[in-house]
Amino acid sequence: MSGLMDGKVAVVTGAGGGIGREVALALAAAGAKVVVNDIGVSLTGEGGDAGPAQRVVEQIRASGGQAVANTDSVSTWNGAQAIVKSAIDTFGRIDAVVNNAGNLRDRFFFKMNEEEWRAVIEVHLNGSFFVSRAAAPYFREQESGAFVHMTSTSGLIGNFGQANYAAAKLGVVALSKSIALDMERFHVRSNCIAPFAWSRMTSSIPPQTPEEEARVAKLQKMEASKVAPMAVFLCSDAAREVNAQIFAVRANEIMLMSQPRPIRSVHQSEGWTPEAIAEIAVPSMRKYFYPLERSPDVIDWDPI
Repeated sequence: MSGLMDGKVAVVTGAGGGIGREVALALAAAGAKVVVNDIGVSLTGEGGDAGPAQRVVEQIRASGGQAVANTDSVSTWNGAQAIVKSAIDTFGRIDAVVNNAGNLRDRFFFKMNEEEWRAVIEVHLNGSFFVSRAAAPYFREQESGAFVHMTSTSGLIGNFGQANYAAAKLGVVALSKSIALDMERFHVRSNCIAPFAWSRMTSSIPPQTPEEEARVAKLQKMEASKVAPMAVFLCSDAAREVNAQIFAVRANEIMLMSQPRPIRSVHQSEGWTPEAIAEIAVPSMRKYFYPLERSPDVIDWDPI
């Protein structure tokens, strides 16, 4: 990957550990100057420690790269502005944003409270918007730039106990598509990655059956570093013709994910009544209905 990001400046949010850390290290190895953003809190939001971001910066510098730590929160407009300003003030420009910061408040929908809902939406969805929006004027002025957003198959397909996370992650996909449409004229790209990797996000999965324990064991073999090459590629000029796509990365496997399109339609010249829908429309569509599946039900083969 060396040289693919020479002369470019990248912001990686949530880069103090896990996937974000590996992406920041890989971007630096490819020649980018990196703003390593991490607020330094626990998965559920407690604490606050500059250490994780600074340790990644020190690792990059020890390898001969350039990086700066930032501990502002993606979940506020002002915090996002400060993250991007850190890139401008330190390195003079910004070329790529990787929206990776995340948190979890897993709870079954019927038990989820307002704080658990808002906390996850604010980091994943609002955070992706705020940081992207902060970078947009610079991308527009220079007529170049790349956004990479982390989504999840919990949103694309579904999962138990993650209504907040799934809603935010599917919202990130729509946000990415809208950014791509609005900024294509300025040669700015926006793509998504749904990563499969063992990190503190996936480490919160509570295995309750032998099958779930086996799934967690497989996840533990999926290294976060395996996701980084796709992020570096999407940030680079090598991906200049890749826009508004959703990729999943699972160990050594890369998947291009589908996007919603009509799969079946029915028409009746006189229009529809509720009774006609029940008698004609739904029976003609029923075999095309999607079953009530979770991510592991759909992506159920072993990549290792």
